[in-house]
Amino acid sequence: MLLVHPGGPFWMRKDEGAWSIPKGEIEPGEQATDVARREFREELGAPAPDSELVPLGTVRQAGGKLVHAWAAAGDLDVDRVSSVTFEMEWPPRSGQKTAFPEVDRAEWFDLATARRKILPAQSIFLDRLERTIR
Repeated sequence: MLLVHPGGPFWMRKDEGAWSIPKGEIEPGEQATDVARREFREELGAPAPDSELVPLGTVRQAGGKLVHAWAAAGDLDVDRVSSVTFEMEWPPRSGQKTAFPEVDRAEWFDLATARRKILPAQSIFLDRLERTIR
């Protein structure tokens, strides 16, 4: 299972329960699968696998964000991950803008380890993936 660790100071020292699938916002008129492939490229710096996308459904995270997921067979070299960046005021109340990568690293995990690493709301995707590959 490929998971990404969010960049930025809030996530810097968080590990278990902090990892995620690559994801992003769907704009009006966009197809969810096209957004999934775009976000994969933006967050990992490589094209999404050119293989069948197997739907894993949708979940609503604690903050209300709706997340759609797909599984695809692929082989990404996580040592070559290169993410787009975002800017935020850092340190807080300093007036300084600092750029951080959206994703600071990616790793391949077996399902048991992925269950410990992934955001709690997204763990249902692992259950669905496990049922799908059985």
